[in-house]
Amino acid sequence: MLRQIETLRADLRLLAEQQTPERLAHLCGGQALGGQIELRYWYQAVRVDWQTLEWSDQLSGAALSVYDQALLLYYLHTANGTSLTDRWVSFRELPGGGFYHQAFQGYSGDLVAKAFSNTPANFPAACQKAGGTALGALGEYAFAFKPLPKIHLATVLWPGDEDFPTRAGILFDAASINYLPIDGLALIGSKLARRILRA
Repeated sequence: MLRQIETLRADLRLLAEQQTPERLAHLCGGQALGGQIELRYWYQAVRVDWQTLEWSDQLSGAALSVYDQALLLYYLHTANGTSLTDRWVSFRELPGGGFYHQAFQGYSGDLVAKAFSNTPANFPAACQKAGGTALGALGEYAFAFKPLPKIHLATVLWPGDEDFPTRAGILFDAASINYLPIDGLALIGSKLARRILRA
């Protein structure tokens, strides 16, 4: 992963010769301030230094994990300013997602379904604790999340009965592929599942 991070930084340095921090901040939904781009990542303020391309927590100044560095660099690298659609799609419906859908479901929606199969009433509180807001249009057990300014996710739980098992899924705004590649979307979707389970 360290090699991928350095490759991304090299690509972004080339991009920096063509675009200002202000322009890139606009494309990714952040704000350019004093040679840095600031944005919200999982409801925390983070920033990237435009010279070093190192991400850190805005309050403490601590460097983010290698995983988070990579994901946020991919976000900067991919962001093209496309408007969000407010239309929810499954991972399978994203360009390139069909091939990985079964694996993604296994480490995201299936884990959530298993955790709440016997206690679906606990699902709303867990989602709210993880930062979600109720999404009534998709049902009683549906919550929306905003891990990045231009990446919106949702999770839905369908409680089971004697005939059907409990199911759960992670959904994406249809424009998400304009902000992360498909493997990045898989990572952020699995992180949502883990956040709900921890909550």
